[in-house]
Amino acid sequence: MRAFVLTGPGKYAVQEVPAPMAAPGEVVVEVERVGVCGTDVEFFTGAMAYLHQGHAAYPMRLGHEWAGRVAALGEGVDPGWLGRRVMGDTMLGCGVCRRCLRGHQHVCEKRQEVGIRGNRPGALAEQLAVPASSLHTLPDSVDAVLGALVEPGGNALRAAEAAAPRPGDRALVLGPGTIGLLAAMFLRTTGAEVHLMGSTDSSLAFARALGFAHVWAEDSLPDLPFDAVVDASNAAHLPERALELVEPSGRVVYIGLAGEPSRIDTRTLALKDVTAVGILSASPGLDAAIRAYATGSVDPRPLVAATVGLDEVGPVLAGERPPGSGPGPKIHVDPRSG
Repeated sequence: MRAFVLTGPGKYAVQEVPAPMAAPGEVVVEVERVGVCGTDVEFFTGAMAYLHQGHAAYPMRLGHEWAGRVAALGEGVDPGWLGRRVMGDTMLGCGVCRRCLRGHQHVCEKRQEVGIRGNRPGALAEQLAVPASSLHTLPDSVDAVLGALVEPGGNALRAAEAAAPRPGDRALVLGPGTIGLLAAMFLRTTGAEVHLMGSTDSSLAFARALGFAHVWAEDSLPDLPFDAVVDASNAAHLPERALELVEPSGRVVYIGLAGEPSRIDTRTLALKDVTAVGILSASPGLDAAIRAYATGSVDPRPLVAATVGLDEVGPVLAGERPPGSGPGPKIHVDPRSG
């Protein structure tokens, strides 16, 4: 089969590789859509921390936001999975450690991450092998485009839930990228007044086009009380800014990651009686994200700017926008296209 292989920082090739076989407990999926993520870009540049911590190494196959159809079953897998439309959890815990047994497999010390960690090949290929236990069924109303947006949606939904706004509360999202916009969409369903803060005119204009009326640049942010602040940015100074902006007894949610350490003053955290929450992984939010897409309460389709084939993945990772792209932040890949 064809697969996109990252061979080193900035080095890649679309290669013919052996098609996966379904090991016991696993399935093989025919991949229909894959989202390109900021994590993939970090692997492309060589900046991703896992490369320096020994959790990942080149050559590697990226792709963890995916949707497809089950094509083959390994030993011990329920036959009902065959032919089913699915997406899958990125985080694959060992299943036997204390964290896994307590339902926290997404922070298992020995976990694999599809297309990211532990030499588990990702979905930028025509086929993908994953444990059946990681699968989530997609209803007919959630097509492959929406299916490949479930993984980032699960992350964003968890961030919105952690912000815990009540109807009429005011919530601020820092960073109108894919996760920030999705978090804003989920926050909007709670009846909160949602504000977004960004740094580029194009991202702010796109947020307004999605129906968000309260969109600001950092230097024009109004002096308003924010009951919850979600930092979905990659700016090292914004975690501290989030803590400054949130109301006393409010909630700050950290889901964005900067390329260098961020600082917050825990005296401010304590003296304002603020609840701070960190979010890693979509795992606990996947089913709820699927339901939100299925019912139409959240529609992330406008976020997808273009869909390309495997041969165009390298330039996308290098920062190029495909010809004819829309204004959204997300690029999808159809591994079956030429």
